[in-house]
Amino acid sequence: MTFTNPQIQVEDLPNIEDVALKPISKSYLKIIALNSLALYSLVLGGVFGLKYLIKEDGYQANFWYVFLGVLIICIINFIISILAFKKRKYAVRGFDVIYAKGLIVHSVTTVPISRIQHVEESRSWLARHFGLSTLKIYTAGEAGSDLSIKGLPHLEAKGINDFISSQVNGNN
Repeated sequence: MTFTNPQIQVEDLPNIEDVALKPISKSYLKIIALNSLALYSLVLGGVFGLKYLIKEDGYQANFWYVFLGVLIICIINFIISILAFKKRKYAVRGFDVIYAKGLIVHSVTTVPISRIQHVEESRSWLARHFGLSTLKIYTAGEAGSDLSIKGLPHLEAKGINDFISSQVNGNN
């Protein structure tokens, strides 16, 4: 038996940038906005609560500076969340699932279908209201899901779930 280990030219490999990624549903932006507004309300409410708990003159004198600083951080975070929404894209191919996300730190995750152990589709009450689902993909050796694609239209997530399940179970 002869051992062979051919060298692969990097230039000949398929380029992932050539894959046409599909954006997630625009309805998911509403969920991001609602979740962000709820979080910011809690944070700003906490700052107001501290005004009545902390009686020191230093905090009372600078309360509006603290409040304005927290408000500016919330606004910047909200703008980044909206801009990052446009970077969330995915693709399902015959042998893998690709998910790209991130504005400041852009990441592309590719999970080979041959490594997938199981697929889970879940919906929060807010996602159900907007007709959306989250698809969680699990591979061997990890405690949690390896890939979570949020904001998929429910029927599309169900179709992807069925496709991946049939591929994993060999029922294609």
